[in-house]
Amino acid sequence: MTGDADHGFITEALPAFIGEAREQIASLEQLLLQLEDAPGDRELLDALFRCAHTVKGSAGIFGLERIVEFMHHVETLLDGLRAGRIALDPSLNTLLLECNDHALRLIEAAGGGEDAAGDDRRDVLVAQLRAAIAAAPVPVPTPAAARGTATGEAGNEAARSGRWHISVRFGPDTFRNGMDPAAILAYLGKLGSVAAIRCDVDAVPALDSLDPETCHMGFEVAFDSAASRDEIEEAFSFVREDARLHLIEPGADPQVLIDLIDSMPDTPRLGEILVAVGAISRAQLDEGLAEQRRSAGSGAEVPRLGDLLHEHAGVARPVIEAASDKQQLQRRRDGPVAEEPRLIRVQADRLDAVINLVGELVIASAGASLLAGQNGPAALIEANAHIGRLVEDIRNGALQLRMVPIGETFARFRRVVRDTAAQLGKDVVLDISGGDTELDKSMVERIADPLMHLVRNALDHGLETPADRLAAGKPGQGRLTLSACHESGAVLIRIRDDGRGIRRRKVLERAWERGLLENGVVPADDAVLKLIFEPGFSTAEQVTNLSGRGVGMDVVRRNIEALRGTVSITSVEGEGSTIDIRLPLTLAIIDGFLVGVDASRFILPLESVVEVIENRGLSGDIDEQGLGCMELRGRVLPVVNLRAVFGFEGRLPPRGSVVVVRCGAGSFGILVDQLLGQHQTVIKPLSRIFRGLRGVSGSSILGNGDVALILEVNTLHASIEGRRPVAALEALPDPSRNPQSA
Repeated sequence: MTGDADHGFITEALPAFIGEAREQIASLEQLLLQLEDAPGDRELLDALFRCAHTVKGSAGIFGLERIVEFMHHVETLLDGLRAGRIALDPSLNTLLLECNDHALRLIEAAGGGEDAAGDDRRDVLVAQLRAAIAAAPVPVPTPAAARGTATGEAGNEAARSGRWHISVRFGPDTFRNGMDPAAILAYLGKLGSVAAIRCDVDAVPALDSLDPETCHMGFEVAFDSAASRDEIEEAFSFVREDARLHLIEPGADPQVLIDLIDSMPDTPRLGEILVAVGAISRAQLDEGLAEQRRSAGSGAEVPRLGDLLHEHAGVARPVIEAASDKQQLQRRRDGPVAEEPRLIRVQADRLDAVINLVGELVIASAGASLLAGQNGPAALIEANAHIGRLVEDIRNGALQLRMVPIGETFARFRRVVRDTAAQLGKDVVLDISGGDTELDKSMVERIADPLMHLVRNALDHGLETPADRLAAGKPGQGRLTLSACHESGAVLIRIRDDGRGIRRRKVLERAWERGLLENGVVPADDAVLKLIFEPGFSTAEQVTNLSGRGVGMDVVRRNIEALRGTVSITSVEGEGSTIDIRLPLTLAIIDGFLVGVDASRFILPLESVVEVIENRGLSGDIDEQGLGCMELRGRVLPVVNLRAVFGFEGRLPPRGSVVVVRCGAGSFGILVDQLLGQHQTVIKPLSRIFRGLRGVSGSSILGNGDVALILEVNTLHASIEGRRPVAALEALPDPSRNPQSA
C-alpha cells in the first residue's frame, strides 16, 4: 500500500519537477553564456554548480537515473571549474552548452513518459566530459600539520595521511528513507580516523515543534585519511542526493574555506565559524581566547581574535576576513527583519479563469451603474460608484498577476546569437536593455517566435562577416541590440543592428521580378521597405538553413497584427536597420474611450487618445472613402470619418467631434458623432466571419448589453497613409514624396 502511495505522489509531483528542471536548465544556459565574458567569476561558477546539482538531486528523488547519471558527469566537470583545476575556454563552454541541451531532452522525455532518446549522443558527450576531467591536474595533498590545524598524536596521523574537512547537512527526509547518519559517520572509521566532530544544532527547531521523523542534523568533521575524494564520497552515496556534502582536501586553497564559510548557516561568533569549517581546532580557539583575557587583565590593549589566530594558528587573512564578514552579516540580520518576497506557483489556466471572471465582473458593474444612474436614489448611485472603483482596483490587480518581464524572453536569444553567428562565421555581440519592461504573459509567449525570426534575419541578412566589416571601415565585431520600453501606453520592442542595411535597389528589382510593382516604378522609401513583408518575398541569392525561401516576414507581420500590434522598419544603407514592434500591454481588459456614430458604439484604446476637439470644419470635401483633413495649431491633421468608413447613411451631425489619436510617430483624427467618455473595456474576440474586417480588433459588451466594436488605430492609420485626400497632399509636408533610388 505504501508503495502505491509513493508512486501516486511521484506521479502527481513529477510535473512540478519538470517545470522546475526546465527553469534550472534555462538558468544553466544563461550562466554559461555569461561566463564566456567573465570566465573566472566565482559567483557565476557557484551558481552554475548549484543549478546542475539541483537538477541531479531532484531527478534522483523521482528515480530518473538517466538524468542523474548524465548530470553527475556535468557536475564533476563544474566542480573542477570551481576548484580552478580546469580552465573554461570556448570549446569547453560549447561542450557544456551541448550537455545542457541533452539534459533538457532527457527532462522532456521524462515529462512525456518516454524513454530518453539519443543515447549515442549521450555517449559522445560523456566521453568528452571525461576527457576534459581527466586532463585536469590532480591536486597534491599536503600534510595538515603544515596548516597548523593539528597537534599531538592527531597531528602525526595527519602528517602521514592528510586531514580532510567534511561538511555535511543531511536532508529532512533522511530518516524517512531509512538512512542513519550515525551509521554513515561510523563507516568513515574504515577509511581513516575522525580527529574531531561538531554537530550543527542551529537548524533544530524548538522541542514543541520538532517532528521526530524529520532530520535536522549536520556535522563538521576533521577526518584524517589517505583515501581519495571518490572513496570518501562513496561513504555518503546512499544519502548523496538528499544531503549537502562539501569536502575540503588536505592543503586546500584558502578560497575553499572562504566558500564554505559563505555557504554555512549563520553563526554569531568568529571563532565558532573558523572551528566549524576546520580552519582551527577547538584547542587553538581556546588558546586565542585565553590570550585575549590575559591582555585584558594586564591592562594592555586587547588584540583582535583574528590577529591572534593568524599569528599563532596560521589562519590565512582572507579566511579570517570571510569569517568576520559572515559575523557582521548575522549581526545585521539580528536587527529589524526584512521580509523576503514570497512566491507561489499557479497554473496558467487558473489565472486565465480569474481574468475572465474579472472581465464579467467589469461588465456587470457597468450594467449596475447604468441602471442606478437611470432610476436609483443618490445613495444607490454612490454605492455603485464605490463598487465600480473597487472593481477597477481588482481589475488592475488581476492583470498585474499576468505581467512578466520580457527580459526572460530576450535572454533566450543569447544562445541563438552565439550559435547562429558561429555557424555564419560572424562575430556578433548581443546587447539587451529594458529587460524589466513588463508585458502580459500570453503576449510574451506569442511574440517569442516573431522575435526569433527577426533576430535570425538580422544575423543572416543584416550583419556582415568580420572581413566585410573591416573593409567597410567598421569594427570587426557586429552589434545586435534588443530593447524594450513603455511608450504611450504600449510596449515598444526594438531590434537594431549595425550591419549593411537594406539595399533598396535590390528590393525594388526583386519586386519588379515578382510583379509586386510595375517595372520601373519607384515608390517612396517607406513603401519600398514595406515590400519585405509581402508573402514569399526574399532577396537572398540562395536558400540556406536560415533564409531564402520567402517564408517568414509576412508571417511575422501577421502574428504581430494578431496581437493588435504593429511592426515597422527603418534602414540606412551601410549603417544598419531598426525594426520596431509596438504591442498593447494586455489582451484581456483595457481602458477605452467610448464614442458613438449614429446608433452604433465604438471604443478607442485610451492610451492612443491624445485630445478631443470640436469639428470646426474640414478643409476640402471628405472623399467617398471618408478621408479629409483639418488645420490643428498650424499643421494639417489627416481625418477619417467613421460614418463613411463603415457605411452609415445620413449626414454629419451639426456638432460632431474629432478624436486625435497617436499612432507610432504620427497622429490623425477620427470624426465621430458623440463622445461618451472613458470605459473599462473587456476585449471579446470577433467571430471568424468578422476577423477580416479592417480597422476593428475586437468587440466589447456594454453595461446595457449592446455590443461595441474596438477600433484598430494602426489599421486606420495605414489606410490614411495609403490614400490621402488631395487637399491633405497639397497642404501636408510629406518627406516620403521624394523617392531616392538605391
